[in-house]
Amino acid sequence: MLVIKSKSMESYAPTENALSDYAGALAHQSQPGDIFALQGTLGAGKTSFARGFIRALVGANIDVPSPTYTLVQTYDTPRGTIWHFDLYRLTRAEDVFEIGWEEALSDGICLIEWPERADRLLPPHTRYIRITPHENGTRHIQIDPA
Repeated sequence: MLVIKSKSMESYAPTENALSDYAGALAHQSQPGDIFALQGTLGAGKTSFARGFIRALVGANIDVPSPTYTLVQTYDTPRGTIWHFDLYRLTRAEDVFEIGWEEALSDGICLIEWPERADRLLPPHTRYIRITPHENGTRHIQIDPA
């Protein structure tokens, strides 16, 4: 079982399914107030990670689109509401306040793609998840605890 408490954790995901399974294991430990900042280059697997996380709590058959154009999608789960943000298109950090940011941070489980767009607005307990793709299709995942 995946447990993240006090040390940085690193892993490799040999396939997209493994990345999804890894995200699902983290989802089952999540609770309202958890904030996960997903970092990585375009195509690194941030949305795939978020999709695996969300499906682990909502159900495998749910459609989980990328919120690139809507900026945020919400999902009700038994653990609380998941807020999936994609901040790639933001031009100013303050724009997050127009899409439910304060409500999400107060009682939601947050998955934030492109968190650097709102970096100074992220609370200190944010967990950073760095996803680095490799040429052979694997991904290096590093999770830094809050």
